[in-house]
Amino acid sequence: MCGIAGWVSFERDLTKHRAELDAMTETMACRGPDSEGTWVDRHAGLGHRRLAVIDIEGGAQPMSVQTDDGTVALTYSGEVYNFEELRSELVRRGHAFGTRSDTEVVLHGYLEWGESLAERLNGMFAFAVWDARDDKLVLVRDRLGVKPLYYYETDEGVLFGSEPKAILANELAQRAVDLAGLREMVSFTQTPGSSIWVGMRELVPGGLAVIDRNGLREHQYWTLRSTPHSDDLPTTITNVRSLLDDIVGRQLVADVPRCTLLSGGLDSSVITALAAAQLAEQGEKVRSFAVDFVGRADHFVADDLRATTDGPFARELADHAGTLHQPVVLDHESIADPDVRRKVITARDSPLSLGDMDNSLYLLFQAIRGHSTVALSGESADEVFGGYRWFFQPEAQAAATFPWMAVFVSGARAQVSDRFNAEITAALDVHTYIRERYAQALTEVEKVEGEDPHEARMREMCYLHLTRFVRMLLERKDRISMAVGLEVRVPFCDHRLVEYVYNTPWSFKTFDGQEKSLLRAAAAELLPESIKKRVKAPYPATLAPSYTTALLDQARDLLSTNDRVFDLVDRSFVQGVIQQDPATMPIDIRNGIERVLDLSTWLDIYRPELRLS
Repeated sequence: MCGIAGWVSFERDLTKHRAELDAMTETMACRGPDSEGTWVDRHAGLGHRRLAVIDIEGGAQPMSVQTDDGTVALTYSGEVYNFEELRSELVRRGHAFGTRSDTEVVLHGYLEWGESLAERLNGMFAFAVWDARDDKLVLVRDRLGVKPLYYYETDEGVLFGSEPKAILANELAQRAVDLAGLREMVSFTQTPGSSIWVGMRELVPGGLAVIDRNGLREHQYWTLRSTPHSDDLPTTITNVRSLLDDIVGRQLVADVPRCTLLSGGLDSSVITALAAAQLAEQGEKVRSFAVDFVGRADHFVADDLRATTDGPFARELADHAGTLHQPVVLDHESIADPDVRRKVITARDSPLSLGDMDNSLYLLFQAIRGHSTVALSGESADEVFGGYRWFFQPEAQAAATFPWMAVFVSGARAQVSDRFNAEITAALDVHTYIRERYAQALTEVEKVEGEDPHEARMREMCYLHLTRFVRMLLERKDRISMAVGLEVRVPFCDHRLVEYVYNTPWSFKTFDGQEKSLLRAAAAELLPESIKKRVKAPYPATLAPSYTTALLDQARDLLSTNDRVFDLVDRSFVQGVIQQDPATMPIDIRNGIERVLDLSTWLDIYRPELRLS
């Protein structure tokens, strides 16, 4: 998987600044615990931290080729799942390879096709090519934005990295956050290309940027296009299954131990069952892991989001598919540990956290890393196939805002207005910001001639999820998994599947009266009846009063200090919350306290300059 960093300066000799490049690269050590490397030329420096997954011995980076006209060097993160086909084509075109790695295929692919290489790649990736033949840097990111890539323009070139912390390690980058960044933090939508840090940008999903002496030029080589769907329902189901078979097969390729994340929901069960079936043909069993909590059965109360616990369903699928299954049972003291919170906030570079759900995910991934290096996840199926409950709620369908905001808006308003002081709340004007971002997003949705109003609206809702909502989830999964050196692959983000299902009618996506009808039908014979009928349930939250008690104790400690968080947060909000009974505290109030603790932790770690006027 790996982490990358780099620096281009057309005004200085970077061979004299290797220490700064090393410092940038070292911030990516968690993403690449196996080895490190740097490559420095006069005007460009590339850094790499490696998590060895394919060709353990031969895939060292940065990787370079000396041509007659100059050096071409690559630092690369991710996986290209069609690298074997591309290698065969490049061999036919006269290229010779010294390794089995997909990295070398990407490098030679650039030599052959230049910037158009991006359109040939199937996978999750972010990479940078320094092309000394033209004195230019090329930055490329995968279509769905599974792998992160940030850049920061300077007066003399650019800094870049897999995560903001790599860029912030260079003194040329300002460690500052303004109102625009704070709005992006708390708005519960993620604008493509945005960053919370002043002067920093995220390369958009499907984006390509070129930096040379004339400046920086960015464009998208891929966007989500709307096209008429001509296949009938049976053909559509068959095609979805065919795509899933091919995708999972490609994403099982690795030279290290693999596993699946199995909650017992439809999405993870489909991926696990497909992986188990394919590995069984090779005489192997797939390992599967599920998260659970000490005493969860004692504290579980069914609600609108979670009608059942995951454990029994995960075990049933594991038995049905024949996996080597292992629940990872977490205690509430570990989840509430401030050190775990600190590690999560460091991983995410921002206080944009889901609190206990992020902390438990970190501990789950940490436990899995003791057994496996690669995990397949069911993430993003709800965005691709239309699985969230608000897809089916008339008020969300009719709302003039992001559909998930139509459901959570009352809680979101309460948290924003209660958490921050009145001056900051007024300056942020988050609701205007959300309204403007929503209007902008809708302008991107291409119309299909003849589509009725309801189908057109559902297309808009699917587009919003695939370009905004999924961004938050993919970033969460990437940052937290890579914080422990675990590569999590997301088969449902294969762009071929996304494009195909996006353009199927909503009536196909719901033909059996349930959510994700196409997915359920495509994998029907792989699943037990109970899982085929199970209603969508999100990642589990920690419900034990002892966890809430630990949060309140930490909030009391915070109140006894002059923490910077109270430059932003209304102290009386925290004072009021700590008086409440943890056994009866509403979840949105508990979440508000979590966000305050997250924000305090982030301010302590990064010590940003706050420009809020």
